[in-house]
Amino acid sequence: MGKAQHGRFSRWMKRLAPGLAALLVYRRRDLPGDLVAGVSVAAVALPVGVAYAQLAGFSPVVGLYASILPLLAYALFGTSRQLIVGPDAATCALVASALAPLAAGDGELYLSLSVALAGLTGVLCILASFIHLGALADFLSKPILVGFLNGVSLHILAGQMGKLAGVSVDAPGIVPAALQLIEQYADYHWPTLLVGLSAFAVLLISPRLLPRLPAALLALLVAAAVVAIFNLDQRGVAVIGAVPAGLPELRWPHVPWHLFDELAAAAMGLALVSFSSMMLTARSFAAKNHYDIDADREFAALGAANIAAAVTQSFAISGADSRTAMSDAAGGRTQLTGVIAALAIGLVLVFLSEPLRFVPIAALAAVLIMASISLIDLRALALLFRFSRVEFALAMLATLGVIWVGAIKAILVVLALSLIRFVRLSSRPRVDVLGKLPGMSGFHPVAAHPEATTHPGLLLLRFNAPVVFFNAAYFKQQVQHAIERAGEDLRWLVLDAMPVTQMDVTGYLALEDLKATLRQKGIQLVVAGRYQELMEWRKAHALKADDTLYFPTMRKAAKAFLAQQPGGDAGEA
Repeated sequence: MGKAQHGRFSRWMKRLAPGLAALLVYRRRDLPGDLVAGVSVAAVALPVGVAYAQLAGFSPVVGLYASILPLLAYALFGTSRQLIVGPDAATCALVASALAPLAAGDGELYLSLSVALAGLTGVLCILASFIHLGALADFLSKPILVGFLNGVSLHILAGQMGKLAGVSVDAPGIVPAALQLIEQYADYHWPTLLVGLSAFAVLLISPRLLPRLPAALLALLVAAAVVAIFNLDQRGVAVIGAVPAGLPELRWPHVPWHLFDELAAAAMGLALVSFSSMMLTARSFAAKNHYDIDADREFAALGAANIAAAVTQSFAISGADSRTAMSDAAGGRTQLTGVIAALAIGLVLVFLSEPLRFVPIAALAAVLIMASISLIDLRALALLFRFSRVEFALAMLATLGVIWVGAIKAILVVLALSLIRFVRLSSRPRVDVLGKLPGMSGFHPVAAHPEATTHPGLLLLRFNAPVVFFNAAYFKQQVQHAIERAGEDLRWLVLDAMPVTQMDVTGYLALEDLKATLRQKGIQLVVAGRYQELMEWRKAHALKADDTLYFPTMRKAAKAFLAQQPGGDAGEA
């Protein structure tokens, strides 16, 4: 292969499979760290996969299936060196919320729907990457995502409390479930509760005493040992039971056509939420380790991982922040960490599945409850409350949406809140009257700097947004209010064009109406900034010349005005 061909192949490989391209130039000095990190990730992923399978409504082995091939797929197609994908608490809760009503208690249909949902989510993610929708990662703002995840955590917490106490809690909603749990106090199975509380104790204490060992794995090992030694499974303590060894049998999912619309809607919600959550984790660790990630390639990688989950007869997955943190803390530096973790989990599934049958359901509930508690971000809520009451209210509304209508329907609530917030910010931007500050260059908002000086007859105005269809009327209204406040002595209105990155036909017509108003009042319209762009834009749209004045900068516009004034000094601008 020639040098030019090799270069084209490398560029093609980086676009198609960035992870594989990185692995092809792997540095041997990274191997010790990646090896230790891969084994450490597997140690965390094993108990979490088993627990999250239960949360999603599957047998434990399905959680292990979801922890192998998706990891390999992401390692080949992802751009993050640290990110680990796999079963995720929020994603599993969404899967269960979407599929339970559709399957109506049919276990075979439930699994088929899950496989179809994972595959459809993967296809939608890949399509989104082709049309460059990676920016969707920014669409769910931090306050709304925090509120949504807080609501999901409460949803998980309510669903696991009954399993911890050994009673059945089937009331819909968080508050009814909590009330039902309290009412069944006399029916608690105390051996089950003691096993669950013991697992809790290990989860709380082991990070302090044995910080190098995964707390979830240790808790499940201790609980399984207690069950096996004291034969608690024969005394009413529910356990996982036999876990089939080996890899899954590949089957084509059977999905009734009348359920496809609801499945597609759930897939779209899953794709958006799981991608947004994954990108928060991926960007955090990329910034920590000083490299960049490609949002569109990450969308495709998430899609490939979900298709891999469907191939292995499991459920939709996402980025896993706790396992990613373990990868980074244990010294993982490349995508090989995920490959090693997947191989380690596969070896356990093939050769060491027998001990898993003693793991008690109550211990899994304890792991899930601890995971749900870790999802609750009170520090972020406190920051939002200090920073903006509006942002705090949005977060709380997102949480209430999950509690009130459930996780899947709450996605629509979250999207509506995001859209409302976006429209509000874009349609009602800040409008500033500008003035000069002593000893400082440029022009600054008078509202923020009362000491700023303005010149009689001159109004410098900044509209901090594009002028388009959803804010054009507001633009005209705010400019007219500023003109009225400036008084009858106003002669020049200077608009700062730098923040106006775009103007559509509605914005242009609003500007033309404003020009007519200014002519009637004898006020000269001046546009400052983006001079060359504006000239080319006017030429491209075949616009006739009018009496509007154009200057390259606000300073030159102000100098031109002062130079026209009797006894004026243009140097003051």
